[in-house]
Amino acid sequence: MVRQLRLSLRRPVSYARREFSHGPSNAQAIAALDAWPAWHGGCLVLVGDEGSGKTHLAQGWAAQARALVLDRGANDIAAANGRPVLVEDVDQGIDAETLFHLINMAGHDGGSLLLTARLAPTAWPAELPDLRSRLNALPVAVIEEPDDQVLEGVLRKFFRERSIRPPKEVFPYLLRRMERSIPAAREIVRKLDEAADEEQRPISRALARQIIEDDTDNLDLFDG
Repeated sequence: MVRQLRLSLRRPVSYARREFSHGPSNAQAIAALDAWPAWHGGCLVLVGDEGSGKTHLAQGWAAQARALVLDRGANDIAAANGRPVLVEDVDQGIDAETLFHLINMAGHDGGSLLLTARLAPTAWPAELPDLRSRLNALPVAVIEEPDDQVLEGVLRKFFRERSIRPPKEVFPYLLRRMERSIPAAREIVRKLDEAADEEQRPISRALARQIIEDDTDNLDLFDG
């Protein structure tokens, strides 16, 4: 039998706060972000692992604050003076003088600076002595490893993006057995969606068990 072509029903990514999964693991970071514009020195660094939700929160803030979103490679920063600015993944490399000036600008009237990174600013390289002291003094908000509340929320979000409504028993089953990270949640939803399509069966606890066991078997083979 010839299988029908699969239609793409995925929804566009939204950075709206209502689409963000709240929980104890990110409550401190959200509270720090929402304290804007009363950030100390006009700056805040949002730190978290890959896929932890930094971009979602940062882009949502940028839309609210009407911030200028700068690429890490930008050198002409005159337009950043006197307005909110967002720069993401700063620990992946940024010109030292550019960062130094952005931090200084953030303290002026109308200025603010939100930086995102996987590492705290005390671990960033700093070629300029004056930059080192400023990095060490930056206020930091950390997104911790996701708790059950956050993981269930992101699982539901990823299913919604694929227009899937799995039975409720799928969620506690996955939460007890899956790797505890948001990228892992995205990957397991992808695998469930593709397996359900391939086998022409609905997403269920049994299918979730099959995916989890296949992943465990593959990991055992790799370790062996």
